[in-house]
Amino acid sequence: MIEKILTFIVGHPLPTGELAHKRLDKIRALAAFSPDALSSVAYASQEIYLGLVVAGSAGLRFAFPIAASVVLLLVIVAFSYFQTIQGYPSGGGSYKVAYENLGRLPGQVAGAALMIAYLLTAAVSLTAGVEALVSAFPGLWQYRVLLALVLLLLILLINLRGVQESGTIMAVPVYLFIFVFGGLIFLGLGRETLGVVSEPAPIVPAVAPITIFLLLHTFSTGCTALTGVEAISNGVPSFHPPEAKNAGITLVAMALIMGFLFAGSVGLIQSFQVIAGEQETILSALARKLVGNGAIYYLIQISTLLVLAVAANTSFVGFPRLAYILAQDKFLPHQLTILGDRLVYTNGMLLLAGCTAVLIVVFRGETHALIPLFASGALLTYTLSQLGMVIHWTRDGGKGWLLKGAINGLGALVTGAALLVVGASNFLHGAWLVFLLIPGFVIVFRMIHDHYQVVASQLTLRGLPPSLKPYPGLRLVLPISGVHRGVVDAVNLARTMSNRIVALYIEMEPGTAEKVKIKWEEWFPDIPLVIEPSPYRSLVGPLLAFLDRYDEECNDTTLAGVVLPEFVPAQNWQRFLHNQQAELLKQALLYRRRQHGFQRVIIDVPYHLKR
Repeated sequence: MIEKILTFIVGHPLPTGELAHKRLDKIRALAAFSPDALSSVAYASQEIYLGLVVAGSAGLRFAFPIAASVVLLLVIVAFSYFQTIQGYPSGGGSYKVAYENLGRLPGQVAGAALMIAYLLTAAVSLTAGVEALVSAFPGLWQYRVLLALVLLLLILLINLRGVQESGTIMAVPVYLFIFVFGGLIFLGLGRETLGVVSEPAPIVPAVAPITIFLLLHTFSTGCTALTGVEAISNGVPSFHPPEAKNAGITLVAMALIMGFLFAGSVGLIQSFQVIAGEQETILSALARKLVGNGAIYYLIQISTLLVLAVAANTSFVGFPRLAYILAQDKFLPHQLTILGDRLVYTNGMLLLAGCTAVLIVVFRGETHALIPLFASGALLTYTLSQLGMVIHWTRDGGKGWLLKGAINGLGALVTGAALLVVGASNFLHGAWLVFLLIPGFVIVFRMIHDHYQVVASQLTLRGLPPSLKPYPGLRLVLPISGVHRGVVDAVNLARTMSNRIVALYIEMEPGTAEKVKIKWEEWFPDIPLVIEPSPYRSLVGPLLAFLDRYDEECNDTTLAGVVLPEFVPAQNWQRFLHNQQAELLKQALLYRRRQHGFQRVIIDVPYHLKR
């Protein structure tokens, strides 16, 4: 039943041979990779407004100059990542570039920062989308956390269906937002050009002076508009051939559209002196100013909600692929390299969804509380990536290497300066958490890598003599809970393997062993039965104690085995009606090391019950 439900939700499994056919054309790719960058129009403009409104009407006059600075930075970053795509057409983005050109530690730092940026992208996008919804329907404000979690689940299920399917589904809200919001900006520009004057805006009193720190802090929060630019460079292999060319074109188109929407919206907000009310976003206030409260306003808010919701899709496309690359380099668990039934990295998506849900709940669905953590990780990865690309072009040369290196060098310089500004101005507002998490991620990466290195060194055949000695004799212990048909099968199997068999019954309730002993001697008189009392009603402890004591009594290096009889119910749900003792024993034995001689062999003998 569970399998049928999953098939209904995510679709039938796809053969590996279909992987080459499940790639994205430029239209779908723009929808799959750009929602984060495009949706930043909403929360980046909101943060610029919130940063300046404390300085009153005078402070709001700096909105467009700050937005223009962010757009200029966006253009530089986009050009830099265009170079990255050409230099690394196999994907990997910032992590791969930093790892191969700057070394292991900078690569791990870039990977950690990028993972955090993807997590925050998903959380911020969903919470900002819900805020756009509750701006139109204020009665939903108290349910914002639940609404964000529902949207998260929906995005997860869509992505579990596959990359091509998610790109197709995401195309609707992405292009709807471009059309609707682009139309709103053209409307505002037309009204401004024709000199249409609306009612004068109220004077906003200042509660803080205009200072350099205030402007830098506002610029730093506006830099959240840069997040998502690297996603295309991470996912180049998802494009139709020629992959690098198509990815580069898509990146340029995304940067142009995003720059126009962001600069246009902030420019109109400043030009029309838009002021947002309580529990309302600045873009909602702009839409009300230009089109009123009618159907078009609600269409704008719904399109904003949808594009913000699917902006999390950028993370669902980029995070699993980044996790796959890190796992290939043995910095994350190998399970993250496994392709799911629908040819997507299911485990990476589930990990992303779980961590995003935690962020939404912990920060109570408030976008403004998440923003200070947001831009630092992205700018750090941009800086490391561009530094790595400078070394890449300098080392490998090639046609136009000097110009390419200069472009990436400028990108590194600008993003590095922006990182210092963002880190300094947002440090006490929560950015310190990012700079604490990144070393934590790096430590985890190293622990995982060291573990895999130890495992490889112990499993290698190097140094092992080509002629292997056969195992010595085998002696078996057969734990039983009673005498039934499942035990009969286990005894018959044990007899084919050894003539040194001991049965063991753990007596958890006094008096129960006598009946078992009588029945055992009736059926298996040739196999000794040991009764081990358990005064504390424990099963695992007395078994392990007996095995250790039995090894000492035998005092040999014989291969020791434990034969576990286990009956398997006909229906999966029926498993919960039984105590799963065999499973407990298997887990205990699996991690119990034998003190002398060979390790113990665990032999599971299932007996399948009929319907």
